[in-house]
Amino acid sequence: MPYFRRNVPLPDCDYAMKDILEQLETRREGARKGGGERRIEAQHKRGKLTARERIVLLLDKDSFEEFDMFVQHRAVDFGMDKAEKIPGDGVVTGWGTVNGRTVFVFSKDFTVFGGSLSETHAQKIIKIQDMALKMRAPIVGLFDAGGARIQEGVAALGGYGEVFKRNVQASGVIPQISVIMGPCAGGDVYSPAMTDFIFMVRDTSYMFVTGPEVVKTVTNETVTSEELGGAKVHTSKSSVADGSFENDVEALLQVRRLLDFLPANNTAGVPEWPSFDVPDRVDMSLDTLVPDNPNKPYDIKELILKTVDEGDFFEIQQAYAGNIVTGFGRVEGRTVGIVANQPMVLAGVLDSDASRKAARFVRYCDAFEIPIVSLVDVPGFLPGTAQEYGGLIKHGAKLLFAYSECTVPLVTIITRKAFGGAYDVMASKHIGADVNYAWPTAQIAVMGAKGAVEIIFRGGDAETIARQTKEYEDRFMSPFVAAERGYIDEVIMPHSTRRRIARALAMLRTKSVERPWRKHDNIPL
Repeated sequence: MPYFRRNVPLPDCDYAMKDILEQLETRREGARKGGGERRIEAQHKRGKLTARERIVLLLDKDSFEEFDMFVQHRAVDFGMDKAEKIPGDGVVTGWGTVNGRTVFVFSKDFTVFGGSLSETHAQKIIKIQDMALKMRAPIVGLFDAGGARIQEGVAALGGYGEVFKRNVQASGVIPQISVIMGPCAGGDVYSPAMTDFIFMVRDTSYMFVTGPEVVKTVTNETVTSEELGGAKVHTSKSSVADGSFENDVEALLQVRRLLDFLPANNTAGVPEWPSFDVPDRVDMSLDTLVPDNPNKPYDIKELILKTVDEGDFFEIQQAYAGNIVTGFGRVEGRTVGIVANQPMVLAGVLDSDASRKAARFVRYCDAFEIPIVSLVDVPGFLPGTAQEYGGLIKHGAKLLFAYSECTVPLVTIITRKAFGGAYDVMASKHIGADVNYAWPTAQIAVMGAKGAVEIIFRGGDAETIARQTKEYEDRFMSPFVAAERGYIDEVIMPHSTRRRIARALAMLRTKSVERPWRKHDNIPL
């Protein structure tokens, strides 16, 4: 699948010029082979594509323009002066398009010095980062490398520092996506960690600060690369990665899909794609989505898929903190961020993990002017010593802070429970949501009726408790008390949810919010 034109007949010209052109093509061919056929074959045997094959899959056909193909390392210590100098020095850089939109890319080449970062290798990445920032276009990094090139010492470390600095400068300005497609260790993990999204490939990609051998030496723990930093670990336990895929091909195709949801930069506005779905579509099945039994779960993803255009939803961090769902969809062809409590997992409560997951996603959407739709069914925060000792207060405050500082359109739908402080946190009217709707099944209160009555009428007999519970339910366990105070803009029919969201988002397109000047906020990290 070449992205360059091979074997193009040279034009008729004098022999000197023809010789020069042949020399150029020979040098290009040498650079394209990277570490050579033997190493390319070894890469394929591991189930991995080469750096250039990955770029072919990521970008539109024949759109890649390569930079710095002939760059070589300049190291002389520890035998590097005698080592083979391979053009490109272990990373392929350039730009192209994804569905016609400009994207910058660098792809580490494991066949050249194991993809390790040298001074010149870093300079190639830095150049692409600078260009992406100047052009205000997304940048995608494809990682398959063993860390710093040890023979270059501090020069390699300095290169990492320059890359890290640019990750920070670009944060919130252009989308930054990292795809881990092989080993990723040492300094190579910190650059992805500062990007917006990290995706991994199952069984062939690993991320760790120090590898299994160092861990064994320092802590006497015996652990495999997969156990230490495989895709399953980072998608379900550490939350370092936002998703994982079966192989290189699937990973790159899904990154293309994600890019279609993302703005080019923080001022470009969300992309708008043609949609075959009508904005006023109704779905009568939503009227029976919420069970009669308030303790019976239902799948919030059914509501999401029946609300967004054509059921197309790109979920972020699917394997982590399943009690909250985050991801991107479209309404009337325009990207929206979705944050939804999931009653199927822990009844949809907010805990430390869910709060962090949602807060990061909300902040990303706000940075890139992506409207946020929040679907609320939350019985509160998860109680217990494990949560309190783990800093639930501060983690919950992150989500509260993230929503409160939003200036993008915020539309909230309460489907069932909205209890306690979690009601406030989940994009309530009080912290800045623009349009707040509730289904007739919504229950908005400090806590569940039985628990509230047992506190209010502590020591009462069973008959009193039962009577007061019914009274509490009638008084507070409906959306109309909140609607009477204006905290809910309207109680809507479930089947009209998509139409209501579409109309609210259309009205909010011109939203403008002025904030007091400050250097930056101090989110409770």
